[in-house]
Amino acid sequence: MDRSAPWDYPEPLALGSAPVPEYGSGSLADLLPTLAAGMSVPGMTAAIPELVPADRNCVFLVDGLGWEQIKAHPDEAPYLHRLLGSSRGGTGRPLTAGYPATTATSLASVGTGLPPGAHGLPGYTVRNPATGELMNQLRWQPWTAPGAWQPYPTVFQLAHQAGVHAAQVSSPTFQNTPLTKVALSGGTFHGRLSGEERMDLAAEQLAAGDRSLVYTYYAELDGAGHRYGVASDTWRGQLMYVDRLVQRLAEQLPPRSALYVTADHGMVDVPFDEEHRIDFDADWELRAGVALLGGEGRARHVYAVPGAVDDVLTCWREVLGEQFWVASRDEAVAAGWFGPQVDERVYARLGDVIAAARDDVLIVASEREPKESAMVGNHGSMTPAEQFVPLLEVRS
Repeated sequence: MDRSAPWDYPEPLALGSAPVPEYGSGSLADLLPTLAAGMSVPGMTAAIPELVPADRNCVFLVDGLGWEQIKAHPDEAPYLHRLLGSSRGGTGRPLTAGYPATTATSLASVGTGLPPGAHGLPGYTVRNPATGELMNQLRWQPWTAPGAWQPYPTVFQLAHQAGVHAAQVSSPTFQNTPLTKVALSGGTFHGRLSGEERMDLAAEQLAAGDRSLVYTYYAELDGAGHRYGVASDTWRGQLMYVDRLVQRLAEQLPPRSALYVTADHGMVDVPFDEEHRIDFDADWELRAGVALLGGEGRARHVYAVPGAVDDVLTCWREVLGEQFWVASRDEAVAAGWFGPQVDERVYARLGDVIAAARDDVLIVASEREPKESAMVGNHGSMTPAEQFVPLLEVRS
């Protein structure tokens, strides 16, 4: 971006043009409450009206499997591609992930049935108001008491209490992590290393109860996208493998079952040049007045030094406003970016300034975030490539 004439910045993006997720009717947070309501779990609401209840429900969440990516790869994912018309109860429409479209936030939305403003994991890294430090909510560093950070019960816990057979089938690595505890605990956890083992065991767990709620997960597609990009042969190879896993599970469903294939976010590849990757660590304008830089490249939480909030907001809008939706905390809350309401304990975790990318750009931090800054594939914002996730359905 040419900044030679700072008085001639383009008009910033109107905040009203940001495509806010479909909280309450078509977001990831609405999925498990809808399935649980169909199994008569008390307190649950069928928020996604297109879904038909089933006695046994399995959610297979593939990390990074965006709706746009499935549509773009019919040859690599023929089975998934054929299921596109089944999405969201046969409407052929996707769900929205929620903002930001990132793993920690989305998994918490799935498991708790709550939007980010309620469950309180509103980004990859956010400020802990109690310590003033950035907290990485995916890796849970520095460690924070999980129950204090996210106090709501999971849908799995509520289903288990209601007599539903609840189970998670995932990598053993995730069994005792704080993120699993706050987002996905309840019922029994079964650790299996290979994707095939997980599919087979998920089918067994579905059959283990007259009413069952089973969750299974695959992460490697996302890893390939981050490292090599969604245009890479490695990513396409992973997609082919995911396609076979979904078919393997679908062909083993016990009677009265529904399988839902979804994701936590999509992904976009961002070129490695100064036009597409704006380096916060090398940009004195963006750094001015900023105490902490949180979030991730396409969904930033910006925490200002005391008294500098207005100046930081003005500067970020002037510098980035043609490519990013740049909002104050209160503007983002009022616009519903994090859900219809934000709990008091969550409010101060949000950035003073919040920047969500519209174009294929990143705000990297080459010195403080070297690994993240080197990623090819990225996500977090509200564009269709990141927000739209499938809800593919197979019933027995």
